[in-house]
Amino acid sequence: MLSTDEKTTAPHRPAPVVTASTPPRRPGGLARRRRLTGLALAAIPLALYGAVVLIPLAQSVRYSFYSWDGVGAATWVGLRNYASFATDPVLRSTVGHVLVLVVFFSVLPIVLGLLSAALLARGRSRGMAVYRWIFFLPQVLTSVVVALVFRRIYALDGPLNSVLQAVGLGSLARAWLADFTWALPALGLVGTWATFGFCMVLFISGTTAINPELYEAARMDGAGPVREFFCVTLPGLRGQVAIAVTLTVTASLRTFDLVWVTTRGGPGTSTLTPAVALYRAAFQNPQVGLAAAIGVTMAVLCLLIAVVVTRTAERD
Repeated sequence: MLSTDEKTTAPHRPAPVVTASTPPRRPGGLARRRRLTGLALAAIPLALYGAVVLIPLAQSVRYSFYSWDGVGAATWVGLRNYASFATDPVLRSTVGHVLVLVVFFSVLPIVLGLLSAALLARGRSRGMAVYRWIFFLPQVLTSVVVALVFRRIYALDGPLNSVLQAVGLGSLARAWLADFTWALPALGLVGTWATFGFCMVLFISGTTAINPELYEAARMDGAGPVREFFCVTLPGLRGQVAIAVTLTVTASLRTFDLVWVTTRGGPGTSTLTPAVALYRAAFQNPQVGLAAAIGVTMAVLCLLIAVVVTRTAERD
């Protein structure tokens, strides 16, 4: 205890001043500000996307329920345009043509691309760089240029028929794009050449992410090339295969420029695709409502394919 003298001589300490303390900041306020900032930065792109994609899409859905020539008054017809797309023999044939193109645009390029990836995964061979460059070349060319080149190749006096005549197979020479039987497969082969390079490069890049020890383990277990492909390479390329299937199938469904530049849907309707039928209905006939129904149907189909492929690839 302090003595009386110490109490009198002790310095006087002022009483602490009580002030209102600043309330601590809540973590939710900072997160909310960041979220609002992100939305503000995304507002302009979202508005632009809505103006050029969502609003025209909504208008197309609306037009698909009307009979309209693009100029006069529109007449409500309900689902008649969609029924025409399903019942009209010409429009229904375009679905069959697209299924044929899916084989050439998607199945063949993916199979050949997987084969190329499997060969490169087992070891490098001489000339592979040139091989990849040749088949990736269509990816740097516009589809119109590719169509013009192959229109010349398939011509009656084109290089393909010249080669056939030179090797003694002149009886097989024909105007390929004017033949009712061979016009669609001829266009399909163009699609195979155009998409194979993309699939090949995609799968080769995927094989670089596969652990080389998996191949060594498979070889030590006595796995041959086929078993090694199905047990190591193909499972490792699951994501790349899903991407390739989605892009190539939707590309075949939307095929327009290749067909329009080479055959315009002919001869007759043997190469007519939904995209070409949509163009004819919108700008040549004109039946804007039918064209909108075709476009909406194909858009929904492409979306369903993308969703199904993505969900399938995500399953364990």
